[in-house]
Amino acid sequence: MPTPTDTEARPKPLAVLRPSRGVVAPKRPRLKRSTLVRTVVAWALALITMFPVVWLVLGAFKPADQTFAPGLPTSFSLESFRYVLTEVPFPQYLLNSAIVSVTVTVAALLFHSMAAYALARLRFPGRDFSFALMLSTMLVSLPVILVPLFLIVKQLGLVDSFGGLILPAIFNAFGIFLLRQYYLNIPKELEEAAELDGCGYPRLYWNVILPLSRPILASLAVLFFLANWNSFLWPLTITRTPSLDVIQLGISGLQGQYSGSWNIILAGAVIAAIPTIIVFLLGQRWLIDSLKTSGMK
Repeated sequence: MPTPTDTEARPKPLAVLRPSRGVVAPKRPRLKRSTLVRTVVAWALALITMFPVVWLVLGAFKPADQTFAPGLPTSFSLESFRYVLTEVPFPQYLLNSAIVSVTVTVAALLFHSMAAYALARLRFPGRDFSFALMLSTMLVSLPVILVPLFLIVKQLGLVDSFGGLILPAIFNAFGIFLLRQYYLNIPKELEEAAELDGCGYPRLYWNVILPLSRPILASLAVLFFLANWNSFLWPLTITRTPSLDVIQLGISGLQGQYSGSWNIILAGAVIAAIPTIIVFLLGQRWLIDSLKTSGMK
């Protein structure tokens, strides 16, 4: 028979906690009304924006008698594309636009980056005034200076030539402004370290500044290419020979020559848009990769 002392000394059993059977799963967060409204508005804007593009592509694949018919075509036809690429000098238009756009883009990036670096880092008399004067040109649109610019190009003997198409398009205050602002944010310690290693300005610019400028240069490359690919007013003014027509002049010619065959015009517009889409997608990917590897934070 246990004594009272033994009863008090005996340890009490520990209570075992058992999970309850009625565990309720956490409720999913409800979609806020403001988020729902923004989503609906975003989808509506996306549909409104994409509708002309979808109509353009579908119209290019429709026969001539179904171009304006609603809905999908009864049969997809490539006849419009074949006609544009074989019966119209459209490949020549594409080649001319590619020559002008690529040349202007490469030359503009080179000269703009050098000018922007000089305005951001070098000290010389009239630097700020020169920068302000350059910025003021952004307030003047092309139609305002079209006649004086044409007269200058005429004096240079570049009318109706690739030089007349390319040279005036190279110089643009927008690219210099963006690059200058970007260079102002580059730490000066990097340049000072390069100068201690014996780098002069040409080597400093080529080996230090340009590699650090890849993100902004990628963005400007896309913008310059698209702007020159879609250029219409200046090529219309400066060229006379049909063999120098760029893609936008070619589409304008299609509208005048095939005003009743809109499927041909739409096919030309689709072909003209393909390079711009490719360049934009490639440039966007290059921009993201450059931001990851440029070393700038």
